[in-house]
Amino acid sequence: MSVNVDPLRKILALEQQKGYPDSAVIGGLDRFLHNWAGQVVESIPDPRLAGHFHRLVNSGYAAMTKPQRREWVSRAFELLDESAGRIKGEAGESASQRTPAVRAKSPAKPRRTATHVSEHNLDSPITVLKGISSGLAAKFGKLGVRTIRDMLRFFPHRHMDYSQLNFISQLREGDEQTIVANVWQAKVTTLGGRQGTEAIVGDETGNVRVVWFNQPYLARKLNTNARVVLSGRVTLFKGRHVFQSPEWEIIENKDLVHTARLVPVYPLTQGLRPRQVRKLMKEVVDQWAWQVADFLPLELRERCRLMELPEAINQAHFPENEVAKNQARVRLAFDELFLLQLGVMSKKRDWQGSQPSPPLAVDNSLLETFSRSLPFELTAAQRKALREILADLSQTQPMCRLLQGDVGSGKTVVATMASLVTAANGHQAALMAPTEILAGQHFITIGELLSGVGQAEGDGYIRRFSGVLPRPLVVALLTGELGQARKQEIQQAINDGMVDIVIGTHALVQKGVEFQRLGLAVVDEQHRFGVEQRSALRQKGVSPHMLVMTATPIPRTLALTLYGDLDISVIDQLPPGRQVVKTRWLKPQQRDTAYGFLRRQVTGGRQAFIICPLIEESEAIAAQAAVVEYEHLSQEVFPDLRLGLLHGRMSGRDKDDVMERFRTGELDILVTTPVVEVGIDVPNATVMLVESADRFGLSQLHQFRGRVGRGHEQSYCMLLAENPSEVGQQRLDIIEKTWDGFILAEEDLKLRGPGEFFGTRQSGLPDLRMARLSDVALLELARTEAIKLFAVDPGLKKAEYRLLSGEVARVWPETTEWS
Repeated sequence: MSVNVDPLRKILALEQQKGYPDSAVIGGLDRFLHNWAGQVVESIPDPRLAGHFHRLVNSGYAAMTKPQRREWVSRAFELLDESAGRIKGEAGESASQRTPAVRAKSPAKPRRTATHVSEHNLDSPITVLKGISSGLAAKFGKLGVRTIRDMLRFFPHRHMDYSQLNFISQLREGDEQTIVANVWQAKVTTLGGRQGTEAIVGDETGNVRVVWFNQPYLARKLNTNARVVLSGRVTLFKGRHVFQSPEWEIIENKDLVHTARLVPVYPLTQGLRPRQVRKLMKEVVDQWAWQVADFLPLELRERCRLMELPEAINQAHFPENEVAKNQARVRLAFDELFLLQLGVMSKKRDWQGSQPSPPLAVDNSLLETFSRSLPFELTAAQRKALREILADLSQTQPMCRLLQGDVGSGKTVVATMASLVTAANGHQAALMAPTEILAGQHFITIGELLSGVGQAEGDGYIRRFSGVLPRPLVVALLTGELGQARKQEIQQAINDGMVDIVIGTHALVQKGVEFQRLGLAVVDEQHRFGVEQRSALRQKGVSPHMLVMTATPIPRTLALTLYGDLDISVIDQLPPGRQVVKTRWLKPQQRDTAYGFLRRQVTGGRQAFIICPLIEESEAIAAQAAVVEYEHLSQEVFPDLRLGLLHGRMSGRDKDDVMERFRTGELDILVTTPVVEVGIDVPNATVMLVESADRFGLSQLHQFRGRVGRGHEQSYCMLLAENPSEVGQQRLDIIEKTWDGFILAEEDLKLRGPGEFFGTRQSGLPDLRMARLSDVALLELARTEAIKLFAVDPGLKKAEYRLLSGEVARVWPETTEWS
């Protein structure tokens, strides 16, 4: 039996480098040796050596002192060196039964340790590395790789499994396969009208033809009798197997990089080639991964059974097998989630511990009067969320709360009541929305709610309500597209404390806006903003209370991970009388039926939305698609109906004009881009038609659907998809049958992953490269460990947390306590 002892050598070398802590392998050396070393003992032909090795591996490494462990490791190396080349091989099998062998890597030189003295370090630019010129570094820079540390974290997005070796007689058409063979002939030839390389290679079971298109230079590298490994896809040509442009390597005394293993596939940009990047990454990982200090405390690492960080980086790039690859991913994903938790918990602690917030007294009679004026009853879920918010507002510790609620669940009413309490206490409230349309909708909605208890006067930007409070209550709208004179007027009124509730976009956090006594900051559609934007609004006051809202339901565990600095309230009920929107996925041949149904609804006095897809991440392209569709529909499909066009490239005034005409019924159909995803409230609209619905995620489709069904009439959502992928079909099947936004969010996360789920990366949050947010168990483990550590030493001041403190400061550079 042939046994490769190289894994044991690597483990012993790592144990030696780390100072003999018995942590070079998960579970300790004794456990590893018990499961594996018996095979080595059996394969040593010299009985004396076998006996020595048997006694050594059963001597109980875990119970030894550090000097004893040092001597043990030294003796193990001696025995391995003495037995090298004397491992007996398998015999008696036919060529068709055996697995071809690749020559094992010769004993490696000891890797450099983290204490290696060098003029360069992990934060040095990659131009200090051999083979990386300034031009090549610029190409890597496009992928976010600028330092050696970045390069180690430049993980492959997948691996090709070339680890299973075959004989030529075992090759199958269509599969990715690997062979070890001798080169009999290699020459330049014409392939497909251009020069390429053709070779004939063989093993003891036969020969096979190999071709590489557009690579004539390979003929010079593949010398006759050279022993090579080929990995790639096999095709049939005139009844014979042919390797087409496989990966190749000449077998030498070195690790194989491109073949006969799990081969990494890296993201690329123009000017970077797969083999080039793979070769560079192997050299960098071999030299530098072992110089990365493991920042996790030993006790935590052992409790969670996590791989050592240097080994995890190595195995993430060039894994020995699938088990090691998965263990590496778990370790690296845990790190990301754990550091994320520590960062957001630190931000919450720093904010809540900085300065006290104004405690706001709750006037129950004011809230009861407001509640009675509403045309509907608050749901039990709304009342519960309101109680939690009011309890926070009455404290001197700043409120940090996330209010989750499905489409149409009534979050705005709750936020309005919290703002009313703030104004009654002589403080200002600010509500920041991601789009001008949504900000304008909030201004209208809040004005309508307040009109039930007070007399309103004013215009589209400043309104005064008498009878709500002992003094007039002033509500203002501030957006970026206001005229300069009007904008300055509203900014001055805010600065002077004349505005009680201000609603706006990012304009609220720009220069020129200063609040006299900001008591409550509300951020709507939190997933559209980043941590820093949220922080910028909060910093407009002295420790104001903070409420963030989202109509994109987020699974609780995920919310706790991404928004660990926030307490969570959930409105999981729809208001009484709110109907479930009937949803149908229609095939292309049903388009005329959809148009006919929409026409019948409109001629019956209703209105409709038609959504044009966001084909790319470009507002210009989306606008163009909407314009083309609008012209087609208004001229050819519905020439007798009144259509309007809305997209994000229009001016604020034009948007307002179109929305007002649609809201008042002057328009029958609104053709729009996803700019109407949130905030549009037109009770008379009963039909939503979404073009290319398979291009959208479940949560976004659910948001579109929420724009109808806001009145008393039954409403409908029709989803058109020309040729959906398998995943697209799954999405459409799910949304057709499910109304619960939280269930849809869970499914969306499974189907799309975190990047697509959130649309864009949260500004201010660290990247999640290895973590899968659908891995609930790992999420919970990381959060539990972060809370446990935070309870013991929230400032990470103890000596054993020095490395962890430095890593948190590196990942969260804005966290002043740790930076």
